[in-house]
Formats: sequence, structure tokens, C-alpha cells
Amino acid sequence: MRLTGWLFAAGSLCFLLAALAALDSQATWIDGTFFAGSIFFTSAALLQLIAAASVPHARRAGINVLASPARWWEPHVDWVAAAVQFAGTIFFNINTYNALDDALTTQQENLRVWVPDAVGSVCFLVASVLAVAVVQRRWLAWEPRDPDWKIGWANLVGSIAFGFAAIAAFSRPATGDLVDDRLANTGTAWGALFFLIGAILLVREARTQASSSSS
Repeated sequence: MRLTGWLFAAGSLCFLLAALAALDSQATWIDGTFFAGSIFFTSAALLQLIAAASVPHARRAGINVLASPARWWEPHVDWVAAAVQFAGTIFFNINTYNALDDALTTQQENLRVWVPDAVGSVCFLVASVLAVAVVQRRWLAWEPRDPDWKIGWANLVGSIAFGFAAIAAFSRPATGDLVDDRLANTGTAWGALFFLIGAILLVREARTQASSSSS
């Protein structure tokens, strides 16, 4: 879990730095940094998907899911949330990779860059809602002392910010301009910041659990 947290943190930091830089610059390194961040996100999401597949079964019967791949398809909320999130990171891979091409027309940019961005943002939002639903003991509970609660809500707020950024990043067919360039970058920066907070909390929780196990 600690490695997952560090990978999410690295991806979030890449997105945060690139989005902040994009507010006042068009430097060539910005798009590459977004793409690098998406790779970190995908790596972390894959580890989280594996963990989500194994933990519930281990609690029930000590089953090693890695040794029984067929068990991956048994539906439960943790796994579904992780699977949707992993799918979202793949769409962000596509989105950020295609954004490296400066020769795209407005129509191509909307199709190859904006559509994967929008779908990825929806996936992140759905996954975050499911993750929060898992940790909530009751609707809209306020449990700031619960690490899982804080992680879930940090990621949900980040996903909402990514959603606003995706809406603002649509290119107007008539002019080629974004709906709101500043909102697109600001929303991405805020989303990345909350994802970074969630990732740091995840690392801290992993350390706490490791200390408890060794004592």
C-alpha cells in the first residue's frame, strides 16, 4: 500500500506542477509532465486493483487471489471502484499522450484529447463515490479521525475538480479556443492537490499499519 501511495503522489505532483505552469506558460515540458503523471497514476491504480481483489478474500478464507486469477471477477464494491479507477487512468494515458501532438486540428483534439479526458474524469468520479460509500458508516458522516474517510473524501474532491477541468477543456469548434482555459488548468491543479493529499494520507496509513504489525 505504501508503494501505491508514493506512485499516486508522484502522479499527482506531476499534474499539479504541469497545471500550475500551464496557467502562464506553454513550455514544451508541460505536456510531457502530464503524460508522465498519467503513467504513475496507472501504475498505482494497477497495484490498488490487485490489492482490492485480494483483501476481501483473505479476510474471509485466507485465499490468495494472485494464485487464483478467476477470483478477480467476483464483484464487490472495493474491486469495482479500483477497476473503474484503473480504467480512468488508461483514458488519461490516451488523453495526455495525444496531447503531445501539436499538429491536431480542433476536431481531432476534441476526439483524441478531450473525449478520453472527459471519460477518465467520469471514471475517477464514479470510483471516488464508490470508495467513499465503502468507508461511510452513514450518509454524509463526519469522521475526520478515520484515515480511510479522509482519503476517500480527498480523492472525491479531487475527482470533482478534475470533472470541472474536463468540461472547461473542450475546444470550441468555431474558434479552437478552450471553453475556459484558466478553469481547465486551475481545476486540474486543485484536483491534483487533493489527490496528493489523499496519497500522502495513504502512505501515512501504510506506515501506521506496518508499525502496528511489527509491534
